[in-house]
Amino acid sequence: MIEKYSYGEYVIVYNGQIYNTKELKETLSENSFTFNGHCDTEVLLKSYIHYGNDVVHHLNGIFAFAIWNSRKKELFMARDHFGVKPLFYTMKNGSLIFGSEIKALFEYPGIEKKLDNQGICELFGIGPAHTPGTTVFKDIYELKPAHCATFNSYGLHIERYWKLKSEKHTDSFGTTCQKVKFLLNDAITRQLVSDVPLCTFLSGGLDSSIITKFASNYCKDNGLPPLDTYSIDYVDNDKNFVKSDFQPNSDNYYINLMNRDLHTNHHQIVIDTPELAEYLEDAMIARDMPGMADIDSSLLLFCKNVKKEMTVSLTGECADEIFGGYPWFFREDALNSGTFPWSIAIDERQRLLNPSIGQKVNLKSYIDYRYNESLSEVEILDSDSPETAEKRKISHLTLNWFMQTLLDRSDRMAMYNGFELRVPFCDYRLAQYVWNIPWEIKALNGREKGLLRYICKDFLPDEIVDRKKSPYPKTHNPTYLTKVKGMLADIMKDKNAPINSLLNRDYILEILNTDGSAFSRPWFGQLMIWMSNNNTNFKLVFFIIFIIKNTSTI
Repeated sequence: MIEKYSYGEYVIVYNGQIYNTKELKETLSENSFTFNGHCDTEVLLKSYIHYGNDVVHHLNGIFAFAIWNSRKKELFMARDHFGVKPLFYTMKNGSLIFGSEIKALFEYPGIEKKLDNQGICELFGIGPAHTPGTTVFKDIYELKPAHCATFNSYGLHIERYWKLKSEKHTDSFGTTCQKVKFLLNDAITRQLVSDVPLCTFLSGGLDSSIITKFASNYCKDNGLPPLDTYSIDYVDNDKNFVKSDFQPNSDNYYINLMNRDLHTNHHQIVIDTPELAEYLEDAMIARDMPGMADIDSSLLLFCKNVKKEMTVSLTGECADEIFGGYPWFFREDALNSGTFPWSIAIDERQRLLNPSIGQKVNLKSYIDYRYNESLSEVEILDSDSPETAEKRKISHLTLNWFMQTLLDRSDRMAMYNGFELRVPFCDYRLAQYVWNIPWEIKALNGREKGLLRYICKDFLPDEIVDRKKSPYPKTHNPTYLTKVKGMLADIMKDKNAPINSLLNRDYILEILNTDGSAFSRPWFGQLMIWMSNNNTNFKLVFFIIFIIKNTSTI
Protein backbone atom coordinates (compact mmCIF):
# COMPACT_ATOMS: atom_id res chain seq x y z
CA MET A 1 0.00 0.00 0.00
CA ILE A 2 1.20 3.49 -0.85
CA GLU A 3 0.17 6.80 0.71
CA LYS A 4 1.22 9.94 -1.18
CA TYR A 5 1.46 13.42 0.29
CA SER A 6 2.95 16.69 -0.90
CA TYR A 7 5.93 16.16 1.39
CA GLY A 8 6.59 12.55 0.36
CA GLU A 9 5.20 9.07 0.09
CA TYR A 10 4.97 6.09 2.43
CA VAL A 11 5.03 2.47 1.25
CA ILE A 12 4.15 -0.49 3.48
CA VAL A 13 4.55 -4.26 3.20
CA TYR A 14 2.83 -6.02 6.03
CA ASN A 15 2.03 -9.47 7.38
CA GLY A 16 -0.36 -9.91 10.31
CA GLN A 17 -3.43 -8.53 12.03
CA ILE A 18 -3.85 -5.46 14.25
CA TYR A 19 -6.36 -6.16 17.02
CA ASN A 20 -6.85 -2.57 18.19
CA THR A 21 -7.63 -1.25 14.71
CA LYS A 22 -10.91 0.29 15.87
CA GLU A 23 -9.29 2.42 18.59
CA LEU A 24 -6.45 3.48 16.32
CA LYS A 25 -8.87 4.48 13.59
CA GLU A 26 -10.89 6.59 16.02
CA THR A 27 -7.77 8.41 17.21
CA LEU A 28 -6.56 9.01 13.67
CA SER A 29 -9.97 10.30 12.59
CA GLU A 30 -9.83 12.83 15.42
CA ASN A 31 -6.51 13.97 13.95
CA SER A 32 -7.92 14.64 10.46
CA PHE A 33 -7.03 11.31 8.84
CA THR A 34 -9.55 9.86 6.41
CA PHE A 35 -9.89 6.27 5.26
CA ASN A 36 -10.73 4.58 1.98
CA GLY A 37 -11.83 1.27 3.47
CA HIS A 38 -11.76 -1.01 6.52
CA CYS A 39 -8.36 -2.63 5.96
CA ASP A 40 -6.02 -2.70 8.97
CA THR A 41 -3.10 -2.17 6.58
CA GLU A 42 -4.33 1.35 5.88
CA VAL A 43 -4.80 2.00 9.60
CA LEU A 44 -1.30 0.72 10.37
CA LEU A 45 0.33 2.86 7.68
CA LYS A 46 -1.50 6.00 8.76
CA SER A 47 -0.69 5.23 12.39
CA TYR A 48 2.98 5.27 11.41
CA ILE A 49 2.50 8.58 9.57
CA HIS A 50 0.93 9.99 12.74
CA TYR A 51 3.18 8.47 15.43
CA GLY A 52 6.39 7.87 13.53
CA ASN A 53 8.65 5.15 14.92
CA ASP A 54 6.71 5.30 18.19
CA VAL A 55 3.84 3.52 16.43
CA VAL A 56 5.03 0.23 17.95
CA HIS A 57 3.94 1.46 21.38
CA HIS A 58 0.37 1.82 20.14
CA LEU A 59 -0.11 -1.58 18.49
CA ASN A 60 -1.83 -4.71 19.79
CA GLY A 61 -1.60 -7.57 17.34
CA ILE A 62 0.52 -10.02 15.44
CA PHE A 63 2.63 -8.25 12.86
CA ALA A 64 5.80 -7.95 10.87
CA PHE A 65 6.00 -4.91 8.62
CA ALA A 66 8.35 -2.60 6.79
CA ILE A 67 7.55 1.02 5.85
CA TRP A 68 9.55 3.15 3.44
CA ASN A 69 9.53 6.84 4.35
CA SER A 70 10.57 8.78 1.23
CA ARG A 71 10.80 12.08 3.13
CA LYS A 72 13.37 10.67 5.54
CA LYS A 73 14.75 8.21 2.97
CA GLU A 74 14.47 5.61 5.69
CA LEU A 75 13.05 2.11 6.08
CA PHE A 76 11.34 1.24 9.35
CA MET A 77 10.71 -2.40 10.32
CA ALA A 78 8.99 -3.91 13.35
CA ARG A 79 7.89 -7.24 14.72
CA ASP A 80 5.16 -8.01 17.27
CA HIS A 81 5.77 -8.41 21.00
CA PHE A 82 6.21 -12.20 21.00
CA GLY A 83 7.26 -12.74 17.41
CA VAL A 84 4.19 -14.55 16.18
CA LYS A 85 4.92 -13.21 12.69
CA PRO A 86 8.43 -13.81 11.29
CA LEU A 87 10.79 -11.28 9.73
CA PHE A 88 14.25 -12.14 8.36
CA TYR A 89 16.96 -10.00 6.84
CA THR A 90 20.53 -9.92 5.54
CA MET A 91 22.92 -7.36 4.10
CA LYS A 92 24.42 -7.56 0.62
CA ASN A 93 26.68 -4.87 -0.86
CA GLY A 94 25.23 -2.23 1.43
CA SER A 95 21.63 -3.18 0.67
CA LEU A 96 19.12 -4.55 3.18
CA ILE A 97 17.20 -7.59 1.95
CA PHE A 98 14.26 -8.72 4.08
CA GLY A 99 11.30 -11.08 3.95
CA SER A 100 8.91 -13.19 5.99
CA GLU A 101 10.67 -16.40 4.91
CA ILE A 102 14.34 -17.28 4.72
CA LYS A 103 13.85 -18.96 1.36
CA ALA A 104 12.70 -15.61 -0.06
CA LEU A 105 16.10 -14.09 0.75
CA PHE A 106 17.86 -16.79 -1.25
CA GLU A 107 16.04 -15.55 -4.35
CA TYR A 108 18.15 -12.38 -4.22
CA PRO A 109 21.25 -12.63 -6.43
CA GLY A 110 24.41 -13.50 -4.58
CA ILE A 111 22.89 -14.67 -1.27
CA GLU A 112 24.12 -18.19 -0.61
CA LYS A 113 22.91 -21.01 1.60
CA LYS A 114 25.80 -21.54 3.97
CA LEU A 115 26.04 -23.56 7.15
CA ASP A 116 29.01 -22.53 9.34
CA ASN A 117 30.05 -23.74 12.80
CA GLN A 118 27.47 -21.56 14.53
CA GLY A 119 24.80 -22.90 12.19
CA ILE A 120 25.80 -26.46 13.07
CA CYS A 121 25.52 -25.57 16.77
CA GLU A 122 22.08 -24.06 16.22
CA LEU A 123 20.92 -27.01 14.14
CA PHE A 124 22.20 -29.83 16.32
CA GLY A 125 22.54 -28.14 19.71
CA ILE A 126 19.53 -25.81 19.90
CA GLY A 127 17.19 -27.14 17.17
CA PRO A 128 14.33 -27.27 16.51
CA ALA A 129 14.50 -24.07 18.55
CA HIS A 130 16.92 -21.31 17.58
CA THR A 131 18.63 -18.46 19.35
CA PRO A 132 16.50 -15.31 19.03
CA GLY A 133 17.91 -13.08 16.32
CA THR A 134 19.81 -15.88 14.57
CA THR A 135 19.10 -18.58 12.00
CA VAL A 136 20.98 -21.73 11.05
CA PHE A 137 22.34 -19.96 7.96
CA LYS A 138 25.45 -17.84 7.87
CA ASP A 139 24.72 -14.08 7.70
CA ILE A 140 20.94 -14.60 7.75
CA TYR A 141 19.25 -13.00 10.78
CA GLU A 142 15.79 -12.52 12.19
CA LEU A 143 14.47 -9.33 13.70
CA LYS A 144 13.87 -10.35 17.30
CA PRO A 145 10.36 -10.23 18.79
CA ALA A 146 9.50 -6.85 20.32
CA HIS A 147 12.22 -5.16 18.26
CA CYS A 148 12.15 -2.52 15.57
CA ALA A 149 14.80 -1.35 13.15
CA THR A 150 15.64 1.65 10.99
CA PHE A 151 17.74 1.48 7.85
CA ASN A 152 19.09 4.63 6.24
CA SER A 153 22.34 6.15 4.99
CA TYR A 154 23.84 5.65 8.45
CA GLY A 155 23.24 1.91 8.33
CA LEU A 156 20.98 -0.47 10.25
CA HIS A 157 19.94 0.40 13.80
CA ILE A 158 17.97 -2.11 15.89
CA GLU A 159 16.33 -1.48 19.24
CA ARG A 160 13.96 -3.21 21.64
CA TYR A 161 10.63 -1.47 22.17
CA TRP A 162 9.06 -3.76 24.81
CA LYS A 163 9.97 -6.36 27.42
CA LEU A 164 8.30 -8.03 30.37
CA LYS A 165 8.78 -5.81 33.42
CA SER A 166 9.29 -7.38 36.84
CA GLU A 167 7.22 -5.63 39.51
CA LYS A 168 5.85 -6.56 42.90
CA HIS A 169 2.33 -7.97 42.58
CA THR A 170 0.05 -6.06 44.95
CA ASP A 171 -3.45 -7.14 43.83
CA SER A 172 -5.56 -9.35 46.09
CA PHE A 173 -6.41 -12.87 44.98
CA GLY A 174 -9.93 -11.83 44.01
CA THR A 175 -8.71 -8.82 42.04
CA THR A 176 -6.07 -10.98 40.35
CA CYS A 177 -8.71 -13.44 39.17
CA GLN A 178 -10.94 -10.65 37.89
CA LYS A 179 -8.12 -8.98 35.95
CA VAL A 180 -6.90 -12.22 34.38
CA LYS A 181 -10.43 -13.09 33.30
CA PHE A 182 -10.99 -9.59 31.89
CA LEU A 183 -7.70 -9.56 29.97
CA LEU A 184 -8.32 -13.02 28.58
CA ASN A 185 -11.86 -12.19 27.50
CA ASP A 186 -10.68 -8.94 25.92
CA ALA A 187 -7.88 -10.68 24.02
CA ILE A 188 -10.20 -13.37 22.70
CA THR A 189 -12.95 -10.91 21.77
CA ARG A 190 -10.54 -8.67 19.86
CA GLN A 191 -9.22 -11.62 17.92
CA LEU A 192 -12.68 -12.83 16.94
CA VAL A 193 -13.19 -9.78 14.73
CA SER A 194 -12.84 -10.98 11.16
CA ASP A 195 -14.32 -10.40 7.72
CA VAL A 196 -13.47 -13.98 6.68
CA PRO A 197 -14.71 -17.35 8.02
CA LEU A 198 -13.37 -17.99 11.54
CA CYS A 199 -13.27 -21.01 13.85
CA THR A 200 -11.45 -22.39 16.88
CA PHE A 201 -9.26 -25.44 17.31
CA LEU A 202 -10.70 -27.68 20.01
CA SER A 203 -8.68 -30.53 21.52
CA GLY A 204 -10.79 -30.90 24.65
CA GLY A 205 -7.91 -29.63 26.77
CA LEU A 206 -8.23 -26.77 29.22
CA ASP A 207 -6.71 -24.10 26.99
CA SER A 208 -8.62 -24.72 23.77
CA SER A 209 -11.83 -25.20 25.78
CA ILE A 210 -11.43 -21.76 27.38
CA ILE A 211 -10.92 -20.14 23.99
CA THR A 212 -13.90 -22.00 22.54
CA LYS A 213 -16.15 -21.12 25.49
CA PHE A 214 -15.46 -17.38 25.20
CA ALA A 215 -15.76 -17.51 21.41
CA SER A 216 -19.04 -19.43 21.57
CA ASN A 217 -20.46 -16.89 24.02
CA TYR A 218 -19.39 -14.08 21.69
CA CYS A 219 -21.24 -15.70 18.78
CA LYS A 220 -24.40 -16.11 20.86
CA ASP A 221 -24.26 -12.59 22.29
CA ASN A 222 -23.85 -11.06 18.83
CA GLY A 223 -26.51 -13.12 17.08
CA LEU A 224 -23.97 -15.04 14.99
CA PRO A 225 -24.34 -18.65 13.79
CA PRO A 226 -22.99 -21.40 16.07
CA LEU A 227 -19.21 -21.45 16.31
CA ASP A 228 -17.33 -23.89 14.08
CA THR A 229 -14.71 -25.98 15.90
CA TYR A 230 -12.09 -28.36 14.52
CA SER A 231 -10.04 -31.21 15.94
CA ILE A 232 -7.44 -33.58 14.53
CA ASP A 233 -7.25 -37.36 14.73
CA TYR A 234 -5.45 -40.15 12.89
CA VAL A 235 -6.60 -43.26 11.07
CA ASP A 236 -6.74 -46.26 13.45
CA ASN A 237 -5.66 -44.17 16.45
CA ASP A 238 -8.54 -45.63 18.42
CA LYS A 239 -7.14 -49.10 17.78
CA ASN A 240 -3.54 -48.23 18.60
CA PHE A 241 -4.03 -45.78 21.48
CA VAL A 242 -2.10 -46.74 24.62
CA LYS A 243 -2.87 -45.04 27.91
CA SER A 244 -0.01 -43.43 29.82
CA ASP A 245 0.52 -41.26 32.87
CA PHE A 246 0.71 -38.28 30.57
CA GLN A 247 -2.21 -39.21 28.33
CA PRO A 248 -4.73 -41.34 30.25
CA ASN A 249 -7.56 -40.61 27.81
CA SER A 250 -7.91 -39.75 24.16
CA ASP A 251 -9.12 -36.29 23.19
CA ASN A 252 -12.43 -37.37 21.65
CA TYR A 253 -14.21 -37.90 24.98
CA TYR A 254 -13.46 -34.33 26.09
CA ILE A 255 -14.19 -32.80 22.69
CA ASN A 256 -17.63 -34.39 22.72
CA LEU A 257 -18.15 -33.12 26.26
CA MET A 258 -17.46 -29.53 25.16
CA ASN A 259 -19.62 -29.86 22.05
CA ARG A 260 -22.56 -31.03 24.11
CA ASP A 261 -22.05 -28.14 26.50
CA LEU A 262 -21.65 -25.39 23.88
CA HIS A 263 -23.57 -26.79 20.88
CA THR A 264 -20.78 -25.89 18.50
CA ASN A 265 -20.59 -27.06 14.90
CA HIS A 266 -17.72 -29.51 15.25
CA HIS A 267 -15.57 -31.03 12.49
CA GLN A 268 -12.97 -33.77 12.90
CA ILE A 269 -10.06 -33.91 10.46
CA VAL A 270 -8.61 -37.43 10.19
CA ILE A 271 -5.04 -37.81 8.87
CA ASP A 272 -3.72 -41.09 7.45
CA THR A 273 -0.18 -42.37 8.03
CA PRO A 274 1.13 -42.28 4.44
CA GLU A 275 0.10 -38.66 4.01
CA LEU A 276 1.60 -37.72 7.39
CA ALA A 277 4.98 -39.08 6.31
CA GLU A 278 4.78 -37.67 2.79
CA TYR A 279 4.29 -34.13 4.11
CA LEU A 280 7.30 -34.21 6.45
CA GLU A 281 9.49 -32.56 3.85
CA ASP A 282 6.81 -29.95 3.08
CA ALA A 283 6.73 -29.11 6.79
CA MET A 284 10.49 -28.67 6.84
CA ILE A 285 10.33 -26.44 3.76
CA ALA A 286 7.53 -24.39 5.32
CA ARG A 287 9.64 -23.88 8.45
CA ASP A 288 12.90 -23.19 6.59
CA MET A 289 14.68 -25.60 8.94
CA PRO A 290 14.06 -28.98 10.54
CA GLY A 291 11.27 -28.79 13.06
CA MET A 292 9.24 -31.26 15.08
CA ALA A 293 8.71 -33.91 12.43
CA ASP A 294 5.18 -35.39 12.48
CA ILE A 295 4.12 -32.75 15.02
CA ASP A 296 4.75 -30.25 12.21
CA SER A 297 3.43 -32.21 9.24
CA SER A 298 0.22 -33.10 11.07
CA LEU A 299 -0.49 -29.43 11.81
CA LEU A 300 0.32 -28.52 8.21
CA LEU A 301 -2.18 -31.12 6.99
CA PHE A 302 -4.70 -30.09 9.62
CA CYS A 303 -4.57 -26.45 8.49
CA LYS A 304 -4.70 -27.53 4.84
CA ASN A 305 -7.98 -29.31 5.45
CA VAL A 306 -9.52 -26.63 7.67
CA LYS A 307 -8.62 -24.02 5.03
CA LYS A 308 -11.18 -25.63 2.71
CA GLU A 309 -13.91 -24.05 4.83
CA MET A 310 -12.22 -21.47 7.08
CA THR A 311 -9.56 -18.78 6.85
CA VAL A 312 -8.78 -17.94 10.49
CA SER A 313 -8.71 -19.95 13.70
CA LEU A 314 -8.11 -19.16 17.34
CA THR A 315 -5.96 -21.66 19.22
CA GLY A 316 -5.07 -22.29 22.87
CA GLU A 317 -1.32 -22.14 22.20
CA CYS A 318 0.87 -20.35 24.80
CA ALA A 319 -1.27 -20.89 27.91
CA ASP A 320 1.28 -23.37 29.27
CA GLU A 321 4.10 -20.89 28.80
CA ILE A 322 2.23 -17.93 30.31
CA PHE A 323 0.58 -19.74 33.26
CA GLY A 324 3.21 -22.37 34.08
CA GLY A 325 1.84 -25.56 32.58
CA TYR A 326 4.92 -27.66 31.84
CA PRO A 327 6.51 -30.31 34.05
CA TRP A 328 9.79 -28.41 34.23
CA PHE A 329 8.11 -25.70 36.33
CA PHE A 330 7.67 -28.31 39.06
CA ARG A 331 10.49 -30.85 38.71
CA GLU A 332 13.62 -30.16 40.74
CA ASP A 333 15.81 -32.10 38.32
CA ALA A 334 14.61 -29.86 35.49
CA LEU A 335 14.99 -26.64 37.46
CA ASN A 336 18.53 -27.65 38.43
CA SER A 337 19.54 -29.14 35.09
CA GLY A 338 21.75 -26.17 34.21
CA THR A 339 20.47 -26.20 30.65
CA PHE A 340 17.27 -25.85 28.65
CA PRO A 341 15.04 -28.43 30.37
CA TRP A 342 13.28 -29.48 27.17
CA SER A 343 16.54 -30.30 25.42
CA ILE A 344 18.75 -32.39 27.69
CA ALA A 345 20.18 -34.99 25.29
CA ILE A 346 23.36 -32.97 24.71
CA ASP A 347 25.79 -35.91 24.62
CA GLU A 348 23.60 -37.80 22.18
CA ARG A 349 23.33 -34.74 19.95
CA GLN A 350 27.09 -34.32 19.94
CA ARG A 351 27.57 -37.96 19.02
CA LEU A 352 25.52 -37.42 15.84
CA LEU A 353 28.31 -35.29 14.39
CA ASN A 354 31.15 -36.70 12.38
CA PRO A 355 34.10 -36.89 14.82
CA SER A 356 36.13 -34.56 12.59
CA ILE A 357 33.35 -31.96 12.84
CA GLY A 358 32.88 -32.68 16.53
CA GLN A 359 36.48 -31.67 17.19
CA LYS A 360 35.72 -28.20 15.86
CA VAL A 361 32.18 -27.85 17.22
CA ASN A 362 31.41 -28.26 20.93
CA LEU A 363 27.64 -28.29 21.27
CA LYS A 364 27.64 -28.22 25.06
CA SER A 365 29.81 -25.11 25.21
CA TYR A 366 27.58 -23.35 22.71
CA ILE A 367 24.38 -24.35 24.54
CA ASP A 368 25.87 -23.26 27.87
CA TYR A 369 26.77 -19.89 26.36
CA ARG A 370 23.29 -19.30 24.97
CA TYR A 371 21.65 -20.55 28.18
CA ASN A 372 23.64 -18.22 30.46
CA GLU A 373 23.30 -15.34 28.01
CA SER A 374 19.53 -15.69 28.15
CA LEU A 375 19.42 -15.96 31.96
CA SER A 376 21.42 -12.74 32.27
CA GLU A 377 18.44 -10.89 30.78
CA VAL A 378 16.06 -11.88 33.59
CA GLU A 379 15.02 -9.02 35.87
CA ILE A 380 15.02 -10.33 39.48
CA LEU A 381 13.53 -8.13 42.20
CA ASP A 382 15.16 -7.69 45.62
CA SER A 383 11.82 -8.75 47.10
CA ASP A 384 11.74 -12.02 45.12
CA SER A 385 12.13 -15.16 47.21
CA PRO A 386 14.65 -17.75 45.95
CA GLU A 387 11.74 -19.81 44.61
CA THR A 388 10.21 -16.80 42.85
CA ALA A 389 13.58 -15.92 41.31
CA GLU A 390 13.96 -19.47 39.98
CA LYS A 391 10.45 -19.41 38.54
CA ARG A 392 11.18 -16.11 36.80
CA LYS A 393 14.24 -17.67 35.21
CA ILE A 394 12.48 -20.79 33.98
CA SER A 395 9.53 -18.68 32.79
CA HIS A 396 11.89 -16.40 30.88
CA LEU A 397 13.53 -19.37 29.16
CA THR A 398 10.16 -20.92 28.37
CA LEU A 399 8.69 -17.73 26.90
CA ASN A 400 11.74 -16.76 24.87
CA TRP A 401 12.79 -20.18 23.62
CA PHE A 402 10.19 -22.93 23.91
CA MET A 403 7.18 -20.72 23.17
CA GLN A 404 8.99 -19.15 20.23
CA THR A 405 9.53 -22.58 18.74
CA LEU A 406 5.85 -23.46 19.01
CA LEU A 407 4.74 -20.07 17.67
CA ASP A 408 7.07 -20.49 14.71
CA ARG A 409 5.62 -23.94 14.10
CA SER A 410 2.05 -22.68 14.26
CA ASP A 411 2.48 -19.70 11.97
CA ARG A 412 4.61 -21.50 9.38
CA MET A 413 2.41 -24.57 9.07
CA ALA A 414 -0.71 -22.42 8.87
CA MET A 415 0.57 -19.76 6.46
CA TYR A 416 1.96 -22.45 4.16
CA ASN A 417 -1.72 -23.07 3.47
CA GLY A 418 -2.81 -19.42 3.42
CA PHE A 419 -4.40 -19.96 6.82
CA GLU A 420 -4.05 -17.71 9.87
CA LEU A 421 -3.75 -18.87 13.48
CA ARG A 422 -4.40 -16.41 16.29
CA VAL A 423 -3.13 -16.96 19.84
CA PRO A 424 -5.14 -14.99 22.45
CA PHE A 425 -3.08 -16.34 25.37
CA CYS A 426 -0.10 -14.60 23.76
CA ASP A 427 -1.62 -11.15 24.29
CA TYR A 428 1.24 -9.06 25.66
CA ARG A 429 -0.96 -7.32 28.25
CA LEU A 430 -2.07 -10.65 29.69
CA ALA A 431 1.49 -11.97 29.67
CA GLN A 432 2.76 -8.85 31.45
CA TYR A 433 0.17 -9.12 34.20
CA VAL A 434 0.62 -12.85 34.77
CA TRP A 435 4.43 -12.48 34.75
CA ASN A 436 4.34 -10.87 38.19
CA ILE A 437 1.68 -13.05 39.83
CA PRO A 438 3.35 -15.03 42.65
CA TRP A 439 4.06 -18.65 41.84
CA GLU A 440 1.95 -19.94 44.73
CA ILE A 441 -1.07 -18.27 43.09
CA LYS A 442 -0.15 -19.27 39.52
CA ALA A 443 0.26 -22.87 40.66
CA LEU A 444 -2.80 -22.78 42.91
CA ASN A 445 -3.40 -26.06 44.78
CA GLY A 446 -0.07 -27.30 43.48
CA ARG A 447 -1.46 -27.80 39.95
CA GLU A 448 -0.01 -26.75 36.68
CA LYS A 449 -1.98 -23.66 35.54
CA GLY A 450 -3.79 -23.78 38.91
CA LEU A 451 -4.93 -20.16 38.71
CA LEU A 452 -6.31 -20.62 35.21
CA ARG A 453 -8.20 -23.73 36.32
CA TYR A 454 -9.69 -21.85 39.26
CA ILE A 455 -10.84 -18.94 37.11
CA CYS A 456 -12.76 -21.13 34.70
CA LYS A 457 -14.42 -23.40 37.29
CA ASP A 458 -17.65 -21.46 37.00
CA PHE A 459 -18.00 -21.79 33.22
CA LEU A 460 -16.35 -25.07 32.13
CA PRO A 461 -17.32 -28.67 32.96
CA ASP A 462 -15.42 -30.05 35.96
CA GLU A 463 -13.88 -32.83 33.86
CA ILE A 464 -12.33 -30.23 31.56
CA VAL A 465 -11.09 -28.09 34.45
CA ASP A 466 -9.49 -31.07 36.17
CA ARG A 467 -8.16 -32.77 33.04
CA LYS A 468 -4.48 -33.55 33.21
CA LYS A 469 -2.36 -31.81 30.62
CA SER A 470 -2.30 -33.83 27.43
CA PRO A 471 0.16 -33.41 24.55
CA TYR A 472 -0.63 -32.36 21.00
CA PRO A 473 -2.35 -35.31 19.30
CA LYS A 474 0.08 -37.68 17.61
CA THR A 475 -0.36 -40.85 15.62
CA HIS A 476 -0.07 -44.12 17.53
CA ASN A 477 -0.04 -46.13 14.31
CA PRO A 478 3.10 -48.33 14.12
CA THR A 479 3.10 -48.07 10.33
CA TYR A 480 4.34 -44.49 10.69
CA LEU A 481 7.63 -45.61 12.22
CA THR A 482 7.98 -48.24 9.50
CA LYS A 483 7.44 -45.63 6.78
CA VAL A 484 9.97 -43.17 8.21
CA LYS A 485 12.56 -45.87 8.83
CA GLY A 486 12.34 -46.72 5.15
CA MET A 487 12.86 -43.08 4.19
CA LEU A 488 15.94 -42.86 6.39
CA ALA A 489 17.30 -46.17 5.07
CA ASP A 490 17.00 -44.90 1.50
CA ILE A 491 19.01 -41.80 2.35
CA MET A 492 21.73 -43.81 4.08
CA LYS A 493 22.21 -46.09 1.07
CA ASP A 494 24.18 -43.37 -0.68
CA LYS A 495 27.63 -43.53 0.90
CA ASN A 496 28.74 -40.53 -1.15
CA ALA A 497 25.99 -38.28 0.15
CA PRO A 498 27.06 -34.95 1.69
CA ILE A 499 25.79 -36.12 5.07
CA ASN A 500 28.84 -38.32 5.50
CA SER A 501 31.07 -35.28 5.95
CA LEU A 502 28.86 -33.97 8.71
CA LEU A 503 27.29 -36.91 10.50
CA ASN A 504 28.39 -39.99 12.35
CA ARG A 505 27.12 -42.50 9.83
CA ASP A 506 27.73 -45.51 12.08
CA TYR A 507 25.72 -44.00 14.92
CA ILE A 508 22.80 -43.12 12.65
CA LEU A 509 22.74 -46.65 11.28
CA GLU A 510 22.76 -47.93 14.86
CA ILE A 511 19.76 -45.73 15.67
CA LEU A 512 18.03 -46.95 12.54
CA ASN A 513 18.69 -50.61 13.26
CA THR A 514 17.51 -50.38 16.89
CA ASP A 515 14.25 -48.53 16.16
CA GLY A 516 15.61 -45.53 18.01
CA SER A 517 16.68 -47.21 21.27
CA ALA A 518 20.32 -46.27 20.61
CA PHE A 519 19.27 -42.65 21.21
CA SER A 520 18.07 -42.99 24.77
CA ARG A 521 16.64 -39.57 25.64
CA PRO A 522 14.07 -37.26 24.06
CA TRP A 523 15.39 -34.94 21.39
CA PHE A 524 13.11 -32.06 22.27
CA GLY A 525 9.93 -31.81 24.24
CA GLN A 526 7.94 -31.39 27.39
CA LEU A 527 9.68 -34.06 29.48
CA MET A 528 6.78 -36.29 28.52
CA ILE A 529 6.57 -39.66 26.95
CA TRP A 530 5.21 -38.29 23.69
CA MET A 531 8.72 -37.25 22.67
CA SER A 532 9.92 -40.84 22.88
CA ASN A 533 12.86 -42.64 21.32
CA ASN A 534 11.02 -43.43 18.12
CA ASN A 535 10.35 -39.76 17.51
CA THR A 536 14.10 -39.22 17.53
CA ASN A 537 14.26 -41.17 14.29
CA PHE A 538 11.81 -38.78 12.75
CA LYS A 539 13.94 -35.83 13.70
CA LEU A 540 17.08 -37.38 12.31
CA VAL A 541 15.51 -38.04 8.94
CA PHE A 542 14.77 -34.43 8.31
CA PHE A 543 17.90 -33.06 9.81
CA ILE A 544 19.65 -35.17 7.21
CA ILE A 545 17.38 -34.13 4.34
CA PHE A 546 17.85 -30.52 5.34
CA ILE A 547 21.62 -30.79 5.27
CA ILE A 548 21.67 -32.54 1.91
CA LYS A 549 19.57 -29.87 0.25
CA ASN A 550 20.76 -26.71 1.92
CA THR A 551 24.45 -27.00 2.74
CA SER A 552 26.80 -25.45 0.21
CA THR A 553 29.71 -24.34 2.37
CA ILE A 554 30.94 -25.38 5.82
